Amino acid sequence: HAADAMAKRAPIALLKAGTIQPGHYLVLIGGSVGSVSEAFETGRAIEHERLLDQVLLPDVHAEVHDAALGAQRALEQEALGVLETASVAALLEAADAAVKGTPVHIAELRLGDGLGGRAFVLFDGIVADVEAALEIGAARIDAERVRHRAILGRLDDSVRAALASGTRFAGCALQAPAGAEAPGEASGRRWNEE
Repeated sequence: HAADAMAKRAPIALLKAGTIQPGHYLVLIGGSVGSVSEAFETGRAIEHERLLDQVLLPDVHAEVHDAALGAQRALEQEALGVLETASVAALLEAADAAVKGTPVHIAELRLGDGLGGRAFVLFDGIVADVEAALEIGAARIDAERVRHRAILGRLDDSVRAALASGTRFAGCALQAPAGAEAPGEASGRRWNEE
């Protein structure tokens, strides 16, 4: 209902809309600040009692925009930062503040699907910049909406390779670094399909 009303109210782009877990409906809109603001207020007025969270990001950073629409970047720097939030809106707000305040890049942004409604972002950069990005992002939103944050310096090459295909378990290729035991070898068993 809100998506339809917003689209009718102002000349916005309905970037993405659909269900996410656990049974919520997410709408991402874009356009000029004026049009998006007008549509956003219309949507909030219609759904104010059922609205779980919302965010309006005037002049959203290009990396947040692209990552929200599915763009991914390779992890190229020394450190990986992970920021997980309780909602998609909180994550978008935190990620936007982080990339505007530091020279980190967004490697991936996951918005609710397969995450029970939570969301997370992977930041790529040097250790000091990733630490700053996590601080800025977490400080931007209420503390209760931050679920987890971590930094991994000197990311292992096999982990980097696994993340290159994305963070969905089903899409992750088996990683077998040189010298590693084969799956099932340590227990004396092999995995076979019968």
